[in-house]
Amino acid sequence: MAETEMGCREQRWSLKGMTALVTGGTRGIGFAIVEELAGFGARVYTCSRNEKELNERIKEWEIKGFNVRGSVCDLSSQDDRQKLIGSVTSAFEGKLNILVNNAATITLRKSLDYTLEDYSFMMNTNFKSPYHLCQLAHPLLKASGNGNIVFISSVAD
Repeated sequence: MAETEMGCREQRWSLKGMTALVTGGTRGIGFAIVEELAGFGARVYTCSRNEKELNERIKEWEIKGFNVRGSVCDLSSQDDRQKLIGSVTSAFEGKLNILVNNAATITLRKSLDYTLEDYSFMMNTNFKSPYHLCQLAHPLLKASGNGNIVFISSVAD
């Protein structure tokens, strides 16, 4: 990033000292959100089902000087969501300023071709997960004194 761009960014606003959890932060909109938050100085934690992709992105962010950590997490799993919040709690000393519920999944096929497992996976990832993460993150958001929740959605959900 050019020095003048960085100077302009710092003049607009800063997220230094803030913490953020962005689900699905290794691609697409989630990736852009992680980059933007980290670029403004926030410490960011993200997750992905794909360990190889997660490790590649974390290396990229380290090279850019961003403070981003992450872990593998299947958000359709209640146990994985609880482990994720446990990791975030440890990483951010029990405080979280920003929760971005971004991760989602879609299986494209005709309605009659969906299996019950397909439906359960999509509902657990796209609907149960954000709701449950808000519940789990509530104590951390409250402890920060400045908690914010962002939901990313799509017409595909």
